[in-house]
Amino acid sequence: MSIKVFHSKSAFRLESGQVLPALHIAYHTYGTMKEDGSNVVWICHALTANSDVADWWKGLVGEGKVIDPAKHFIVCANIIGSCYGSTGPHSTNPATGEPWFHSFPAVTIRDMVQAHQLLREHLGIPRIALLVGGSMGGYQVLEWALTDPGIIDRLFLLCTGAAESAWGIAIHTSQRLAIEADCSWKDSSYDAGHRGLKAARAIGMLTYRNYQTFVKAQSDPDKEKTDDFRAASYINYQGDKLVKRFNAQSYWLLTKAMDSHNIARGRHEDIATSLSHIQQPVLLIGITSDILCPPEEQQLLAAHLPHAAYHEIDSSYGHDGFLIEFEKIGQILSDWMN
Repeated sequence: MSIKVFHSKSAFRLESGQVLPALHIAYHTYGTMKEDGSNVVWICHALTANSDVADWWKGLVGEGKVIDPAKHFIVCANIIGSCYGSTGPHSTNPATGEPWFHSFPAVTIRDMVQAHQLLREHLGIPRIALLVGGSMGGYQVLEWALTDPGIIDRLFLLCTGAAESAWGIAIHTSQRLAIEADCSWKDSSYDAGHRGLKAARAIGMLTYRNYQTFVKAQSDPDKEKTDDFRAASYINYQGDKLVKRFNAQSYWLLTKAMDSHNIARGRHEDIATSLSHIQQPVLLIGITSDILCPPEEQQLLAAHLPHAAYHEIDSSYGHDGFLIEFEKIGQILSDWMN
């Protein structure tokens, strides 16, 4: 399925008060929507993913999978601030006729959800049967459930939390420091900050996996080595891989957006109160070895969401488990949906 782009010529006001003169939202759809929207599955993606969910989550989305275009109308939209077709640092600033680059304004999770809502209206989707998100995608799901609860039937959340943790903020700050240490990161250039982005990705990889996975997969059998270790090669490879498909200015911006996430901000006295307002049935999945957004975060959600079912998957894959353990996740989701 090819990418589509929704073009909104209306001014888009961000939470910061700054205004984007126009908005572009890249998205993919799969399947055919029922008139009442009862088969709509909207999937919110995480930090460096794109809108082609059938590609990056093919273990769960696709023909014969638990989320099947033969049964469901599946939507995934690229978040604003990213670099996969939605308005972001590489988009043209109408005021200058040049790309925004590092001058692109700050965005929040709530801004991303506001953009999703515009796309939903454009597509004529009357309701969402299932709203799905893992990691940063889960942040969007929780925000959407609070800002527009009447059109969402059920939620599916993986490896996510009600607010960005101090641990997460510290990790993101470390990654931004890596980007900022690259003196080119504010250049008006498409490859600005690429060395810093590689270092930021290296930091991220340590939090997406864990000690056990690195020792198991990246240990060297040669005890005589003093350099050129397998683990070093793997980290360099992962950094180079991201640099080829992403950009530092978007990465810096989106980690800032993640830090802004707190569902109680401007709403309620505390997170527990905010969660009590989400009345939809919610399926929650945590991964035992996740050190970025550990099961404690999902257990907190389960304790305060009125209609939550929580499952914890025993996996060594850490935070990336929500992308890898698709057989276990698919079975849990299928049982819950049916």
